[in-house]
Amino acid sequence: MAGISYDQAVRYRLLLSPEARDAIEATFADYARMMDMLDEIAAAKGIGANLVALHGHAYEPIRKATRLPSRLVTLGLRDRMAYRAASNPRLPLDDRLVNVRDAGTLSLGTALGRFTIPFEVRGYESGWTHATPAQLVRTNDGDFEVHFGVTATSHAHIRPTLSPRKDNVMLAEHAPAPDTLLSRAGRLIAGIAYGAIEKAEDNNKVALVRQAIREIEQAERESRDSLASARAEEYRLNARRAEIERETAALAEQIHLAIAENRDDLARAGIARQMDLEAQFEVLSKAIDENAERVDAVLTSLRAILSSLQDAQARLAELERSEAMARQPTAAARKGEDAGLAKATRASRAIARATGVPEGIPPSPDIDELSKLKRDKDIAERLARLKSQH
Repeated sequence: MAGISYDQAVRYRLLLSPEARDAIEATFADYARMMDMLDEIAAAKGIGANLVALHGHAYEPIRKATRLPSRLVTLGLRDRMAYRAASNPRLPLDDRLVNVRDAGTLSLGTALGRFTIPFEVRGYESGWTHATPAQLVRTNDGDFEVHFGVTATSHAHIRPTLSPRKDNVMLAEHAPAPDTLLSRAGRLIAGIAYGAIEKAEDNNKVALVRQAIREIEQAERESRDSLASARAEEYRLNARRAEIERETAALAEQIHLAIAENRDDLARAGIARQMDLEAQFEVLSKAIDENAERVDAVLTSLRAILSSLQDAQARLAELERSEAMARQPTAAARKGEDAGLAKATRASRAIARATGVPEGIPPSPDIDELSKLKRDKDIAERLARLKSQH
């Protein structure tokens, strides 16, 4: 986003559901908490406006104490002075936090997750003084708006452009989606749930499920390789960040010494180097945030793959037991077959064909107990919320 300047703002009024409004309120509350923590840490450590030192001391405590997205924490570190000077509450946004999906909806990252929110265009205003390309604003009447920085020549576009990466956003929406690890894992999981089980009614049902298991195991290996790569990148990025933090701290002492010795020339050189390091640090912080999102996505994919692999193996065992029983039928077993059970089985298969959802493995008593615990917990939480409203 460096090098992009905006001279106007377009205002999008958000049409919020109760859940989305609660999420935005929570985000504003956590952001205010973050600003209080920054003030406390800066005063206690004598950091002042040193962004690198502030990040080193405050980032992890803020991540633990709030529910803010990592990118919003990174933006907030630089936003502290501007936030205190603002006349109305607002939060900085970039293209990692807000994304206009079409002419009527946008996607917004909040403290309670990501929400797709409809909006209406309120018009344009002159001037844009913010360091970020977008702002989430609480208006005087209690509504929320997203303001995007735009240039006078961009009004013909349906939506603002947040970065050079989005210049061709309209074309990109119609292009084929890349075959990401997560999307491939999703297809494999769907394959074992729909394709393999549906085809398992023919004579090769065990072979089909075994093939599906091999594909899922391959996806598991790829997920683990991707996770290892992301972890290695995380180590490299954090190591470079630590180097910048150490050099910045040393520079701060040298600058103070130069000022004390009336060597303004040396102090100016040290400040220039400090500013260069801060610019590197900002880019590095964004790369760390993006890599953290990659790690989260791979972990989500890996958990889903391992769960589906467990399900597939259980279904394979069930199929193998069924085939073994079918190969050794007895007259007594056939005669004593329960008609009600046969009806239930046929009905279950009919429902599976109609809904596209395969017949599941009967839940174990442990699963039943887990479900009951979860339901009891949900009931207790809802009761506590209702009591708090009275």
